[in-house]
Amino acid sequence: MTDITLEDRSTVPVGTSDAEIEQAALTSIRKRRQKVLFWRLTILVLLLGGWELSGRMNWIDPFFYSIPTSIVARLYEWITEGTSEGPLWYHLYVTMEESLAGFFSGAIAGVVTGVALGRNKMLSDIFSIYIKLINSVPRVVLAPIFIMLFGLGLGSKIALSFVMVFFVVFSNAFQGVVEADRNMIANAMILGANQWQLTRHVIIPSAMSWIFASLHVSFGFAIIGAIVGEFVGSRYGIGLLINIAKGSFDASGMYAAIIIIMAVALIAEYLMTAVEKRLAKWRPVPQHDMH
Repeated sequence: MTDITLEDRSTVPVGTSDAEIEQAALTSIRKRRQKVLFWRLTILVLLLGGWELSGRMNWIDPFFYSIPTSIVARLYEWITEGTSEGPLWYHLYVTMEESLAGFFSGAIAGVVTGVALGRNKMLSDIFSIYIKLINSVPRVVLAPIFIMLFGLGLGSKIALSFVMVFFVVFSNAFQGVVEADRNMIANAMILGANQWQLTRHVIIPSAMSWIFASLHVSFGFAIIGAIVGEFVGSRYGIGLLINIAKGSFDASGMYAAIIIIMAVALIAEYLMTAVEKRLAKWRPVPQHDMH
């Protein structure tokens, strides 16, 4: 008989009790998490330290690349004193309002359309060509069109965020429905499930992995849509701050605004992961989450 190998490649002798094996496994998982956290922080410190040192030693031009301490100082100034265009929190609120409205409307429309076309071959064949044509248009060029149609307010930014999100979610929802387990569908039909029950209890749960995969990506696209819209024309928003910083050659301001966007996107990713785990408890835990 051989020993049992844990995640950290250590072995537990045969004959060890279940409680001891469980404790060894938990210790292995904890050590792995500590190692991951250590390397994440180490890489971050090296990157920021190298950037700061390069700027102070004039290996790179701080005028164009700035340095981390200047970026932190600009963030602190915005938080405590506000920006030249108003309080930072209001700019962030406007951008998040645009992004969230575009994200939820685009995600709901994408899921509904993807499931509907995935379940109806005739509708899929009819509308597929139009969806491909619209999807081929670069999203950025739609920004000035939406500005013309909906003005400089929320409408144009929400519309652009909607378009950025819709096609990502639609494609994954459609593919998830098409690739649903045929044996499971057949078994449900044998048990007497009607089309609505089949869609609700078999097709949609089967496509949930595809849908959530698209949602993780699409919130970032929703923010991009709002930011691009604010670039083209807006009175408030993080995109406006970046645009003003660009016009005044304020590298620290541009990087500070980008860091704010990154922080928001990271928080949204954690929230999305928590929601996914709660709504999809029935799924097996992915192997990388078990380590």
